[in-house]
Amino acid sequence: MTTHPTLAVLARYADGGPGLDDAAVWSVEVHLETCADCRARLAGSTTGPTRALLERVAAGLDRGIAAGPPPQPVRRPWSALHRRWLVWALLPWLTMTAGVLGCALLLDSLQTALPSLVLLLAPVAPLPGVAVAWSRRADPAWELIAGTPATGLTMLLRRTAAVLGVVVPLLALAGAGTGASLALVLLPALTCTAATIALGGLTGVRRAAIAVGAVWAGAVVLPGIADAELPVVLRPGSIPLWALATAALVAVAGARVGDYRRLSSYN
Repeated sequence: MTTHPTLAVLARYADGGPGLDDAAVWSVEVHLETCADCRARLAGSTTGPTRALLERVAAGLDRGIAAGPPPQPVRRPWSALHRRWLVWALLPWLTMTAGVLGCALLLDSLQTALPSLVLLLAPVAPLPGVAVAWSRRADPAWELIAGTPATGLTMLLRRTAAVLGVVVPLLALAGAGTGASLALVLLPALTCTAATIALGGLTGVRRAAIAVGAVWAGAVVLPGIADAELPVVLRPGSIPLWALATAALVAVAGARVGDYRRLSSYN
């Protein structure tokens, strides 16, 4: 716009643009961006109610600035805090895990000729929960959380800890019911969980949990049931090996922290 808008045009623009077409409104706004004189004239063209509203807004802003920030920081709402540790979609899976372990304990007491089903299933008991803990299919806020700085291995470990906080006591109770060694019940579960996390950095946690569970079922559970004998890997002499394997897998995961920034492309 090469000339200044008239006072009448500015008055119409100040009243909301009655009688002005879109092109005229656009030209006035473009001109006001570069002309301080017309902006001052526009300020004088506003109506009484508009000026009163602006004065109330200005007074409110002045009071807010004078009061300063609140003395206490705003607490993070529970809905934002709990998502760092768990998602509600875990509850059905954890309930299922408890039910499976309960059934295994019951079968152990009824079918004494078979090897302990609690020992056979304990290593893979945490895997369904770990798979769901970091999956876009289970968490409605997954896209938002995946883009935050807190994502990656730290978030995965937090949610895995929440899963283990539920599953480990269940395993301890089931193991106590069978009279098995607590270390022999828990260490294989921790090893398979660590294997899932270590492999999850390359393939995605869900795929890693499925792979670890399938290998365990094919290599240990099915042969043990077929032979009606507890496999060598679940006998007391294997406890030191399970401890070493857990430590090694944790070290592998810790050495490849950067891999867990790409979990969004796998899950």
